[in-house]
Amino acid sequence: MKAYVFPGQGAQFTGMGKELYEKNPLAGELFEKANDILGFRITDLMFEGTDEDLKQTKVTQPAIFLHSVVLTKTLGKSFAPDMLAGHSLGEFSALTAAGALSFEDGLTLVAKRARAMQKACEQAPSTMAAVLGLADDKVEEICATVTGEGDVVVPANYNSPGQVVISGTAIGVDKACEQLSASGAKRVLKLKVGGAFHSPLMEPAREELAEAIETTAIAPPLCPIYQNVDALAQTNPAIIKANLIAQLTSPVRWTQIVENMLADGATHFIELGPGAVLQGLVKKVNANLLTEGWQ
Repeated sequence: MKAYVFPGQGAQFTGMGKELYEKNPLAGELFEKANDILGFRITDLMFEGTDEDLKQTKVTQPAIFLHSVVLTKTLGKSFAPDMLAGHSLGEFSALTAAGALSFEDGLTLVAKRARAMQKACEQAPSTMAAVLGLADDKVEEICATVTGEGDVVVPANYNSPGQVVISGTAIGVDKACEQLSASGAKRVLKLKVGGAFHSPLMEPAREELAEAIETTAIAPPLCPIYQNVDALAQTNPAIIKANLIAQLTSPVRWTQIVENMLADGATHFIELGPGAVLQGLVKKVNANLLTEGWQ
């Protein structure tokens, strides 16, 4: 069974989508439509922008979404998934690829999400860090201890066995990193991000995005989508909508998503969009799995 997966923020690179734009008429049409919807030429930034241009959340998120979704649209009938999932932002790409969101609505929501998250990031110094080689429950315990002392820090991404990303206030993350290292983590690495994604600090963004999601039509997807919030296969639009709203302040349960997909029969994972991060994470769950990526 084929599982298609869609990357999230961090997979961007200069030149992403350019070959698609130049060689496929449908892709060119969709990219130009996106320029009109967004009100600026995001294609110029995707194809020729600097790393700094692409790191801006308001650019990164719609750029990755567009690369993934436009690629999927060009596949036509050869895009035949048995199940889908997307990492954080990638969940919006997956839903659009599966027909649950229209291209226009998906892009509009992603642009609003990016702006809301950017605003939330600017309200207080916050950051994230990757923790390698420590059990999930130990990471959770240390985060709870630091948070109990008044500095917010929580597990944000359960990426693979032995890899958890934490998220919170700058002070909270620093304190947690110190304790995690002392508790035996093989490596603790601060990430170059502008905020605390998937933490309670994203509550203002969640409230802002909730209103937009509530008023957006979501149809049943063409196959089950395994959502970040509960890692379960969903097809009910009401549940999908509720999970999308909860996503910004909840952890991404990627390890559990991959495990659940495997339990439900997935044998072949295909990553659609920039980079190869998700292929690597899937292999860390099961090194023998067949994976490939299309860009």
